[in-house]
Amino acid sequence: MDRFVSQSIALTPGQTQRRFSRADLVFFDVDARGASFAGRVFLDPPGADPDTSPTREDGYAGFFFILGHGGCFGDDGHCEVPVTRDPFDIDPPHALTPQVKLVDVTSRLVAMTSDAIVVTVLAVSRSAGGPILVDALQFSGFQLLSYD
Repeated sequence: MDRFVSQSIALTPGQTQRRFSRADLVFFDVDARGASFAGRVFLDPPGADPDTSPTREDGYAGFFFILGHGGCFGDDGHCEVPVTRDPFDIDPPHALTPQVKLVDVTSRLVAMTSDAIVVTVLAVSRSAGGPILVDALQFSGFQLLSYD
């Protein structure tokens, strides 16, 4: 997908009263098999009609980057992520291992006045004509965490 828009997410009492020192959105199992992109993250009040333009600035909360693999062009098995790993293996994980991405959304969440949010993520890449949305965004879920 090139964009993700969540359902309305109710904030906890501590989040609505802005009693936290930091807030993060954590994205799980982000896939890097496709194109490279910047995941631009926005927080909007429920009921807002978010602009999904790649140049959008309203509601901007942060970003994460994916250095995409761009498809598989190697030998057989080259793009298969190993199921098991030797506990003494000091090499970095396979490049296509699903990633966890953390986005600090503290300043945007503090600035909001609503008791709920809608999370929008745009997969933005560069092109000769400027930023464009790319069909490269895949993840299994996300969670809003706040810390006292």
